[in-house]
Amino acid sequence: LVPRTPQVVAMLGSGVLARSHAQMLRAVREVSEIRVWSPNAANAQQCARDIGGVACANAEAAVRGADIVCTVTNASEPVLQGAWLKPGAFVAAVGAPRPTWRELDDAAMNNWVVADQREAAEKESGDVMLSGATVAAEIGEILCGRSSPPPAGTTIIFKSLGQAVEDTVAARLVYRA
Repeated sequence: LVPRTPQVVAMLGSGVLARSHAQMLRAVREVSEIRVWSPNAANAQQCARDIGGVACANAEAAVRGADIVCTVTNASEPVLQGAWLKPGAFVAAVGAPRPTWRELDDAAMNNWVVADQREAAEKESGDVMLSGATVAAEIGEILCGRSSPPPAGTTIIFKSLGQAVEDTVAARLVYRA
């Protein structure tokens, strides 16, 4: 779903998930730059140092022109505005896992939405529920060919809710290795 060319990454959030997502992205994609924003500037600067990125003064500066955006916050109000997204961007919306919390505004959620599990997204994700967004597909449906991926150039929102089955599969792969 994400092109293989060097990518500019925006990381909204500066905690453990920001660090692990930066490490994972560098393992699977060529990353040319990681921009970090956090409501706490000192945390953004420390995270940027830890992951070899650059701290940004505001979320918009981090997001504008980014190919991949990771929202890894505990925000209860949107920190990502859809107007800032580059056409064709990929957004991994990882935080705000509660029905009343949001990381993304309605404009961001008005893109092609993929979830790890549709039913969970429709019952647990404030980003999905409060925006009225439609989940176009589950990631598993795309991976097994039951659903077509979006057309090239489509802005994709992946709403991750941290399903236990994903942790189990990951643990099994690590155990086998």
